[in-house]
Amino acid sequence: MKKIRIFVKAAITSLVVLGLGSCSDWLKEPTPGQTNLADYYTTWQAALENVNAAYTPLAWEYQGTYYAEWFIGDIVSDDALKGGQYIQSDMADVYDMENWKTQTDNELLLQYYRAKYQGIQRCNLVLERVPGMDLELFDEEKYQCVDGLQERIIGEAYFLRAFYYFQLVRVYGGVPLVLNNLLTDADWQQPRATADAVYDQIVADLTEANKRLWLRSDSRFADTDMGRATKGAAQAMLLKANLYRHQYEEARAWGDSIILSNEYSLETDYADNWLLENENGVESVFEIQYMEDPSSDYGEGNGFSRGTFTQILTRSRSQDPMFGSNAGWGFNKPTHNLYDEYEEGDPRRDVTIWDATGHMTNESEEIYCGTPYCSRKYAWYTTDADGNVTGANTLAHASRGPLNYKLIRYADVLLMYAEACVGAGGAGKCGKTAIQALNEVRQRARANAADPDALPDYPGYSIKVNGQEIAEPTWEQAIRHERRVELAMEGHRWFDICRWGGFDGQGVKAHMDAYAATESQEARDEMADFVAGKHELFPIPEEERMLNPMEQNPGY
Repeated sequence: MKKIRIFVKAAITSLVVLGLGSCSDWLKEPTPGQTNLADYYTTWQAALENVNAAYTPLAWEYQGTYYAEWFIGDIVSDDALKGGQYIQSDMADVYDMENWKTQTDNELLLQYYRAKYQGIQRCNLVLERVPGMDLELFDEEKYQCVDGLQERIIGEAYFLRAFYYFQLVRVYGGVPLVLNNLLTDADWQQPRATADAVYDQIVADLTEANKRLWLRSDSRFADTDMGRATKGAAQAMLLKANLYRHQYEEARAWGDSIILSNEYSLETDYADNWLLENENGVESVFEIQYMEDPSSDYGEGNGFSRGTFTQILTRSRSQDPMFGSNAGWGFNKPTHNLYDEYEEGDPRRDVTIWDATGHMTNESEEIYCGTPYCSRKYAWYTTDADGNVTGANTLAHASRGPLNYKLIRYADVLLMYAEACVGAGGAGKCGKTAIQALNEVRQRARANAADPDALPDYPGYSIKVNGQEIAEPTWEQAIRHERRVELAMEGHRWFDICRWGGFDGQGVKAHMDAYAATESQEARDEMADFVAGKHELFPIPEEERMLNPMEQNPGY
């Protein structure tokens, strides 16, 4: 399916967005021929270009250091080790994060924080300017504008602002709520809002987005619009945000909405989710769009690639001749703990993890890389008819791969819905119960398995958690297990562990301590003690606190 081409004019629009006079240097970039805002918003094309620019920070992964979502969601969790050269200096900031040694000058956390606020700033500009544009500028007959575009653009901005704040609040807790353009020093000097207040704003923004966005099937969308935020994406995020707030009735209701829309379904083959030709497919609710021409960047002065670095970062470092010069950098290496949690015969394990045993080129490489396992979903290996790795796709070697990154899949929606049903009690309006939603995901996996008796429906199976066999898992245990094996290496795991760990963090500590006990002695020797009430969040970057004095997170 065709990708959205929302990035084509993003560089032009960013000159308008970042040309605003914020006192924070990171919001400023060279702006040759700065455009007067009053003169700029005179066509519907200008409004569209403006919201296009609000999407681009989703795709940013590098600004002096790498900061893709999976560095936090996977590596900090029990799903993955840092990998790379497996020495402290190879992405030292990530080493510190996975071993509970993070300092306030962590560069990854600084760039991650800044990228999200750049996205928020761009959304704020849309929300300030586009609603006040003359409706006549969006006239379908006079200006060949699609009907309802003005409201859709506003809805996209609300959705994206909510998404950026959702990314921030999960990592840092409460953050400054910036809901207007930063034009003066006074605008910038804002205190941290509470996490609850941030979630309230997220839900409010998503509610506004849901009113305005279109269903994915809406005939007004052009093929080139594929990948924009939709009503289904807003509803999925409302489901997710309410789960994080433990508002199970509200979460279940939003799950009903997206399921009853019949806009989404599971791919027949689990592995098809990571095929280039299947991007924005039937299971995709929202994904980061990367370009099929990965040779250039956005032109914004910081080397932001239109392609993704994830392919080269996560591909095996193995120097096996089958890779030629296309070996990767070996980051985000799946743990033994994750590998062992898959049930016997689960085909999702081999889609997610490549066991590179036998392809290591020296006897120390397994220790050198942490595990013999390599992340597979986004590494873009070439395979034979049986799915065995035979090499690497050369297009991804140039550090700018074209594979989109899945942020929300329908399988995620079903499992969140199952969790909401358990929390609220009973089935929702769509008639699905938690067990039906859970088993729908398992049935797809079973259909892909070599053994037709593998992966029986709940409750007819046992699971393994942190090396311990659980013969009769509870609803809660079964759903958590399924989320792990279905969504592994997609950036979800750490945030799931945190929201399941209780308000005081003791549950997170208990889980991570149990995980650590399953790791190698070499890995355990690197880990500091997990401190409940501290390590569930990361520190507000010190450089940001110098610009805007605000309270630091506990323990940092």
